[in-house]
Amino acid sequence: MQVTVGNAMMTFIKRLIGKRRNLVIIISISSISLLGLFSFVDNDFKLLKSLDIYYTLFRELNMYYVDQTDPEKLVKTSIDAMLESLDPYTVFIPESELEDYKFLTTGQYGGVGALLKKNGNYIVISEPYEGYPAHKAGLKAGDIIHDINGKSVLGKSISDIGELLKGDLNSKIEMTIERPGRSNFLKKVLVRQKISVNNVPYFGMLAKKVGYIKLSNFTEDAHIEVKNALTELKNEGAQSLVLDLRNNPGGLLGEAVDIVNLFVEKGQEVVHTKGKVKQWDNVYKCKNQPIDTKIPIAILVNKNSASASEIVAGSLQDIDRAVIIGQRTYGKGLVQADRPLSYNTKLKVTIAKYYIPSGRCIQALDYSHRESDGSAGHIPDSLIHEFKTKNKRKVYDGGGILPDIILKPEALNRITYNLYARNYIFNYATEFAQKHDSILPAGSFKLSPTQYENFTKYLNKNNFDYVTESEEALLKLKYSVTKEKYLDSVKLEIDALSLKIKHNKTDDFQTYKNEITELLQEEIVSRYYFQKGRIQISLNNDLLIQKCIDLLNDKTLYSDILRGPSIDMALLIKNK
Repeated sequence: MQVTVGNAMMTFIKRLIGKRRNLVIIISISSISLLGLFSFVDNDFKLLKSLDIYYTLFRELNMYYVDQTDPEKLVKTSIDAMLESLDPYTVFIPESELEDYKFLTTGQYGGVGALLKKNGNYIVISEPYEGYPAHKAGLKAGDIIHDINGKSVLGKSISDIGELLKGDLNSKIEMTIERPGRSNFLKKVLVRQKISVNNVPYFGMLAKKVGYIKLSNFTEDAHIEVKNALTELKNEGAQSLVLDLRNNPGGLLGEAVDIVNLFVEKGQEVVHTKGKVKQWDNVYKCKNQPIDTKIPIAILVNKNSASASEIVAGSLQDIDRAVIIGQRTYGKGLVQADRPLSYNTKLKVTIAKYYIPSGRCIQALDYSHRESDGSAGHIPDSLIHEFKTKNKRKVYDGGGILPDIILKPEALNRITYNLYARNYIFNYATEFAQKHDSILPAGSFKLSPTQYENFTKYLNKNNFDYVTESEEALLKLKYSVTKEKYLDSVKLEIDALSLKIKHNKTDDFQTYKNEITELLQEEIVSRYYFQKGRIQISLNNDLLIQKCIDLLNDKTLYSDILRGPSIDMALLIKNK
C-alpha cells in the first residue's frame, strides 16, 4: 500500500497500527520521500518514534537554519547516508539517474556512442564506438570537445558532458571540436540513436583449435551473444575454449544462469538465493538444452571479476566443468532487486545472498559487522568453511573464487604507468594516426624500431620525466630527517645515494621497451580497428592467455586438475 500524508501523518499511521496489519508503506511529506519496509510487530513504537523525530527535525531545520536550505538535497543526502551504512549496493536512484541505471542493466541508452576521457584541461573523445553516431559523424579519438549545442563545456566533468550527449532517440546534437594538428575548429552534427554496448566485444581463434570469448558484462541478452560466439567458433574448428571474465563487474543473475546452461545439462542447479523475505529464496537451474557439455573450458578471472562473473566461474568450478585461471575474484555474493518508489524513483536493495552448487557463498566483506573506523571487514578465517566440488575437490567460502591455477598479474613499471596515466601514449597515438592513413590488420600490426625511436623523441620533445619508486622513497626519507633535524649528519650519504639511484630516461626507455611497446600498439590499433582491434592485439602478448592455451592443449593436465582430491596440484603443475 502506498500512502501520501501531510501533517496528520502520525495520526494516520497510529490508526493503521491499531489494525495490526503488515503493510509496506512509502510515506511522502511535501515532496519528501521516506522509504521503509514496515512490519508492524513489537517494534512499532521504535519505528514511529524514529519517523516522528526525523519529521520534526527536518521541519525545524528547514524553518530555522541560518542559510537557505534545499529540501530535496537534504533528503537525498540523508537517504544516501542511511543506505551507505548498510552496503555499497543498496542505493537510491532518483529520476535524473534512471537512464544511467537502465544502461547498467540493458546495455542500451540514447546517445552518440563514444567514450570520453580527461586530457589536461579538456574532455576528449577517447574512443568512438564503431558504427554509431560519433563514428559516422567522423569524430576521432583525441578530438577535444569545446562546446555542445552552442554552449561551452570548459570546466565540465566527464559525467557532465556524458549527460549532455545523451538524449531522446533521433534528436540532433551539434558539437564543436578541436582536432590536434588542425588550426580550425570543426562543427559536427550528430543524430542520437539507441546505443547497445556488446557484452561480447570480441571473440576469435587463439590457436588452431582454441577459441576465445571476451565477456565484459552481463546485461540483457549476454547469453545469446555468448551462444552465437560459441557456435561460430565451433564452426571454425574450436575444440576448446577460453572464456575471459577479467574485469567483468557482473550484472543480471539470469544471464549468468543461462551462460552456464550453454555448457551443462538441463536441470543442473547453478545458484540459489536466500534472503530475509521468503519470496527471494529461489533455486536457479538450467532450463534449456546445452550447446556443448564436453568442450574443455579455461575461465580467466582477476580481482575485478565480480557478482555474475563469480556465479559463472564458481558454479562451473563447483561442478568440475571448467578450470579457473588467474587471481582470486572480488567476492560479491549479494543479490539486488529494484523496488519502485514514488515520483518515478527507485530503490536498488540487497535482498539476498547467493550460493553456488557446492553450497558456498563467496561474499568477502561483512557489512553487518563494521570495523571501528566504520569500514566493512573481511570474513575472518574462523568463519570460512570448506566445501566440496562434484569430484570432491576442496573449495572455500567467504573470499571470492580462488582459481585452480593461480597466476599473478603483470604489473606495469613506474615509467610505463606514467606514460599511460599522463596520456603520453594516448597523445602519441593521436599524432601517429594523423600521419598514417592505414596500418596492418590488428592481429599483425607491430611497432617498428624506427617508430619506437620516434616515440622516445616525442617524449623528449615534450619534456617527459617521472619519479621512480626508489627516488620517491628517498625524498620521503630526506623530508623526515630534515624534519627531525638529522639532515646535517646524513647529508653526504643521502646525496651519494641519490646519485646512485637517479634514473636515466634513455636507459629506461630501452629497459622497459617491450611493455611500453605493447601499450603503444594497443592504443594505435584502436584508432583504426576500435575496441575489437584493441582486444585482439592485446592477446598477442598476454602471458595468461598463453597459459590457458598450454593448459587446453595438455588434455592430461586438464583432466587431472578436475578429476578429484587426490591430486597435488602445485606439484602436478610444477612437473608439467
